[in-house]
Amino acid sequence: MSTLENGTHSSPAIHAPGERQITFGQAIREAIAEEMARDENVFVIGEDVAEAGSVFKVLVGLLDEFGPERVIDSPISEAGIAGIGVGAAITGMRPIVDIMFGDFTTLVMDQLVNQAAKTHYMSGGKLTVPMVLRTTLGASRRSAAQHSQSLHALFSHIPGLKVALPATPYDAKGLMKTAIRDDNPVVVFEDKMLYQEKGPVPEEEYTLPLGQADVKRTGEDITIIATSSMVYVGLEAADKLASIGISAELIDPRTTNPLDSDTLIQSAKKTSRALVLDEGYRQYGVTGEIASVIADGAFYYLDAPVKRIGAMNVPVPFSPAMEDLTIPDADDVVETAKAMCAGAS
Repeated sequence: MSTLENGTHSSPAIHAPGERQITFGQAIREAIAEEMARDENVFVIGEDVAEAGSVFKVLVGLLDEFGPERVIDSPISEAGIAGIGVGAAITGMRPIVDIMFGDFTTLVMDQLVNQAAKTHYMSGGKLTVPMVLRTTLGASRRSAAQHSQSLHALFSHIPGLKVALPATPYDAKGLMKTAIRDDNPVVVFEDKMLYQEKGPVPEEEYTLPLGQADVKRTGEDITIIATSSMVYVGLEAADKLASIGISAELIDPRTTNPLDSDTLIQSAKKTSRALVLDEGYRQYGVTGEIASVIADGAFYYLDAPVKRIGAMNVPVPFSPAMEDLTIPDADDVVETAKAMCAGAS
């Protein structure tokens, strides 16, 4: 199910009149609550997740609904939280480990990269680690260099980990439910600027498969591949491009590992041009991997080299004016796309 139809949308908020509208944050909470009600082995642990309902208030009410044995406030120790999660998962539980800022995932690298990701392989398939680690990404909150990074490429690099980056409330709920049910460790990155973004979410039960991209807008002249909040930047750019006669197709991979290479390649073959947009650092990042996949799979169909736009390779500044310069925006996409389409018949 695509959240957009026929390449049209009423606004970057992706509204669908007549359908139930809830926020991105509400969609995540709803997914977690439904899975906790469905399976008593699911529990949440993290800093300020119980009494405070998490730093962004996404989990408010879960403590009242499920009690302190299943919604657990932890000490301030990301390594400890993740270690508890790995151990609990190996012994049959389904923990949701909450790391309030993605920047702090650097403190859980051993538990996640050396333990969770490798346990199934090293045990000869006898053990599984059905754990979700949910955290944030994204700048623009004026939170400076240690609270504003987008580090999803680090975990996408590791065999044994799955990585999801929902952009819409619909995707956020469906991907979270699937992640909780998966027998592998899944890292879910939520852009902190999207929590109040509204969109249609069905009341009935649904899940979304990991590794299946979504065509958010159809087009003919250029493929824009965008992740997380960059989907909205891409949609804004697509509107501007349409006003000058360039038809852009917008694809959201939704997960970077597994990556739906086939959908990306087929779109690039159709449009003959591809532009990759991601808020992570450009160097050694997600844009480079996706560009490589397209260049390999669609080389003989391309009328221009694959281009990529990512965050500037600098620590995220505290200064609002400087921070905005480091993050891709719609004008960056429009100018790059225009240059790629120049001379097309």
